[in-house]
Amino acid sequence: MVALAKKDAITGECMGTGRRKSSVASVRVKSGTGKIVINGKDIAEFFVNKQDQRAITDALDLVGQRDSLDLRVNVKGGGLTGQSGACRMGLARALISYNEEFFGPLRDGGFLTRDSRMKERKKCGLHGARKGTQFSKR
Repeated sequence: MVALAKKDAITGECMGTGRRKSSVASVRVKSGTGKIVINGKDIAEFFVNKQDQRAITDALDLVGQRDSLDLRVNVKGGGLTGQSGACRMGLARALISYNEEFFGPLRDGGFLTRDSRMKERKKCGLHGARKGTQFSKR
């Protein structure tokens, strides 16, 4: 149906890649007990903010697989909010690879939409992307 992710024939893990701002997350999903490991740490240890934790677990709650799937995530780049957004998208793609019936609810929930907003680059002669020098009358 949708070629967003792939399934590993040897380990049975389903993989998905998510991106947000300058963060990239590689998510692996397999049957298990609901354990979520991000960069070798538990989700509560890695994402201290509840909002960032909820961004990841919302996709699992939507498809009703919170306690039946194990997640292993490698994420790099950007800050914590960007990383949680990248994990959210990667998880949604991996869930589709795990079961194609999840595509409809995840699409309708906005989990598959890439947030394309990026930081604007600094321009020559300015202090930032748009901020100029302070006007001096004398």
